[in-house]
Amino acid sequence: MNWIVRPGWPGNLLATLAGALTTLALAPFDIWSLALLSIALLYLGLRDLSPRQALWRGWCYGFGLFVAGTSWIYVSIHDYGAASAPLATFLTLVFCAGVALFFALPGWLWARWLRRNEAPLADALAFAALWLAQEAFRGWFLTGFPWLYAGYSQLNGPLAGLAPVGGMWLVSFVLALTAALLVNLSRLRSRKLFLVIGLVLLVAPWVAGLGLKGLAWTEPAGAPLKVAAMQGNVAQQMKWDPEQLNAQLALYRDMTFSAQPVDLIVWPETAVPVLKEFAEGYLGVMGRFANEHQAALITGVPIRQVDEQGAKRYYNGISIVGQGHGTYLKQKLVPFGEYVPLQDVLRGLIAFFDLPMSDFARGPADQPLLVAKGYQIAPYICYEVVYPEFAASLAAQSQILLTVSNDTWFGTSIGPLQHLQMAQMRALEAGRWMIRATNNGVTGLIDPFGKLAVQIPQFQRGVLYGEVVPMQNLTPYLKWRFWPLAILCGLLFGWALLASRMAKTL
Repeated sequence: MNWIVRPGWPGNLLATLAGALTTLALAPFDIWSLALLSIALLYLGLRDLSPRQALWRGWCYGFGLFVAGTSWIYVSIHDYGAASAPLATFLTLVFCAGVALFFALPGWLWARWLRRNEAPLADALAFAALWLAQEAFRGWFLTGFPWLYAGYSQLNGPLAGLAPVGGMWLVSFVLALTAALLVNLSRLRSRKLFLVIGLVLLVAPWVAGLGLKGLAWTEPAGAPLKVAAMQGNVAQQMKWDPEQLNAQLALYRDMTFSAQPVDLIVWPETAVPVLKEFAEGYLGVMGRFANEHQAALITGVPIRQVDEQGAKRYYNGISIVGQGHGTYLKQKLVPFGEYVPLQDVLRGLIAFFDLPMSDFARGPADQPLLVAKGYQIAPYICYEVVYPEFAASLAAQSQILLTVSNDTWFGTSIGPLQHLQMAQMRALEAGRWMIRATNNGVTGLIDPFGKLAVQIPQFQRGVLYGEVVPMQNLTPYLKWRFWPLAILCGLLFGWALLASRMAKTL
């Protein structure tokens, strides 16, 4: 097995396969132990490489991860972007090759500055810090792509209890540290003290995760609210067809009129597929109905505003009528789906770069939360729920979480189920109930432990009924966020860099 740690195509091929293994650790497969194996193979494969070789091996790992884990991008480009199969395949591979660079740079940094083969305990700690830094950087750089984080594999695993303490970030850090320590156990035996410390670091987080699993960090802030979430299951080809507008408005109207009495009625993202200003009469009717039934109706709707210079700007939004108030404008936009980078160059090349509603603006950062039935609701539109820090900033002000989405773009792929898993992690991190309303699934209510309390299967039209409980108090993660781990990683990097410099001067 020496070829695993040596340069060359066998090791690079293994790194590619190791990256692909992470997909099986996440939804819908949920074989969480494969996340450990995947990280361990990468760590072992970087042990004896030069910086340039490590850069290439890191890229191979990332390429395998994204080709396997984001294959749903092909569905969006081919099925809904009207690209041919060869072109859709090419564009998908180009995307995966690009985001794989997020692993190439850490590979180079590891081999050039941080690796300490002579000190296996410090080496494992520095690797875990680098792993976490990679995930954080990937979620921030150029608006970020916070998908396929290793920590999501533990939603139902032994480390789930750590999520309310340090978020998904802490779970990812522990996974990387565990993988590196397992690889290094044989090398730690030479020094008894380091072996003991290593075993403590190896076992303690898992014991803590199991011990904290199911612990309630938050408590009810009021009586349960009855919820009706609508899943219209409208085909994407019909979504923005002007001839289908009245049929879609009638669909959600009739589903709502025939629903059981509830406190909150929730429609999915852009359930009203026309600018809000053109649907005021319709929304007025729905608002009067909601008021008569002592309910708040929350819906996704595109919104047009005019800025101070008179320019028109379009937003993907959420609005409330009835027993509530507020409008939310989406802040985290989906590249190509809601805005087109380099649009002066790309628009018109293929239909994928001219998708309907792909010219949205980013909403302001200082928006107030939505208010329904007297409670603060943290809103996330589709892609926004996959950003841990962004989601936590809103959740900390709220009693209930809400996410609306339209995952029809991804067909029958694994993309929507990965998206659901990330939404479940947000509820677990915040210790709050989450309402999730989608066009074609999975619509559901998620409890404060990240479990689906009730759901409607994908690709079915229906109304989901259930209850959510407004929650108060903050989990440690909502209170402290990413900063404790960021400081820890900074200290570990400093330790590794200082030790490396001292070793070179001796």
